[in-house]
Amino acid sequence: MRYTTFGRRTGLRVSQYALGTGNFGTGWGAGAEPDEARRMFDRFAEAGGNFLDTADSYQFGESEKLLGQFLDADREDFVLATKFTNGAAPQSGLSRTGNSRKNMRNSVEASLRRLGTDYVDLLWVHFPDDLTPIEEILRGLDDLVSQGKILHAALSNFPAWRVSRAATLADLKNWAPVAGIQVEYSLVERTADRELLPMAESLGLGAALWSPLGGGLLTGKYRGSTEGRLSDLKTLVHTESSSQKTAIVDTVLAIAEETGATPAQVSVAWINERAARASTSHIPIIGPRRLNQLDDYLGALDVALTPEQYARLSEVGAVPLGVPHEASAGVRDAVQGGDASLFAAPAVPVA
Repeated sequence: MRYTTFGRRTGLRVSQYALGTGNFGTGWGAGAEPDEARRMFDRFAEAGGNFLDTADSYQFGESEKLLGQFLDADREDFVLATKFTNGAAPQSGLSRTGNSRKNMRNSVEASLRRLGTDYVDLLWVHFPDDLTPIEEILRGLDDLVSQGKILHAALSNFPAWRVSRAATLADLKNWAPVAGIQVEYSLVERTADRELLPMAESLGLGAALWSPLGGGLLTGKYRGSTEGRLSDLKTLVHTESSSQKTAIVDTVLAIAEETGATPAQVSVAWINERAARASTSHIPIIGPRRLNQLDDYLGALDVALTPEQYARLSEVGAVPLGVPHEASAGVRDAVQGGDASLFAAPAVPVA
């Protein structure tokens, strides 16, 4: 396991994987029993992993409680991140959901109790609520940093324009800076390539990438079965709903055959290579439910794709960048190539 700082704006040293613990517990009706969760936690730590990602809503608070038990005397050896917005109960009510300072404060206090600690290293605002002004969110996060209850603050599932505005406001107001973003990213979900990841690299934000297997689609298992997230949670899952997704799975399976790795390992190895080429940290959040799934993720660390294989995967999963990127591509190429003819004044019609 290698290590990096979480973005260029912190000295927080994290492992190249974050262990997502949404499957720690069975409060959602599906997940890992405590003993299996403990085995996954121990295996991740033995492999050198130190970055743990949870949320107050995961398994309705059970994930945080289990992590608190597992950390116990080793708390300082781990980078602990949690989230708030949705509330820890199935129906939390108006005052216990959203991003207001009231809910932020109450949620963090409750998370600290469940986690058995007096601070978290990183607090994510889980989702935008489309109600709370970004100034209120930032001021609340700054208070928590000043109180020592959180060390760093970041935004999860926020659009790029909101993140960039938040980062700018925090700098101008001398509030705790925005440290990073969390966003879904995999070979079958690469729309973050349009704005979010270029923004993170430009601003020096860390990027945590969730669902690196597309909810299990990239393992190839759904071609012969629906067992897994598709049948249990029935959410946050990709299916072969387009010819491109079918082509992506075909390419992953072909390269798995070439390398002797599993399809899951090929898919995560592509993200690891993508991360190695980035100018700021890109951290896959791996979310196993069973120990063998964690071992599959860890095995991906030893998979080396050839440049040709990496290119095939990159090309088959590429998304159209859209406006204004494609419209300005020709001009950008001309500027870099020194073709001044494209910038000549428009011709004036002769009467």
